[in-house]
Amino acid sequence: MMAKAARAAAAWRTYREVTKPGSPSLMTRVRAIPRMVGAVMRGQYDGMGKGRLALLGLGVVYILSPVDVVPDFLMLIGVADDFGVFLWLAAALLGESGRYVEHERRVIQARLLEEEA
Repeated sequence: MMAKAARAAAAWRTYREVTKPGSPSLMTRVRAIPRMVGAVMRGQYDGMGKGRLALLGLGVVYILSPVDVVPDFLMLIGVADDFGVFLWLAAALLGESGRYVEHERRVIQARLLEEEA
């Protein structure tokens, strides 16, 4: 019961962050994920370390992998752990990609100000 409430709270926080006025839209965040991954790998984005990126990658592997910590044949429990990892992964990726989009905007704005000077 407690884990279900925590997942619902995480989903609600993610929804509120994505729909906040002035915040990057959902699709903007989704499209920014590959750029963010590349920037982290090249060391051009300090907002996320390679360790956190690796942890997110493990989350993707866990969801796609047929091997689970809690087997799916245990019906609700087996599916719930996958769903919990999915919610964590979606919240983490959408939150971080939103921060990355803001970072990109600041970098572009700084470049434009440099060109004007």
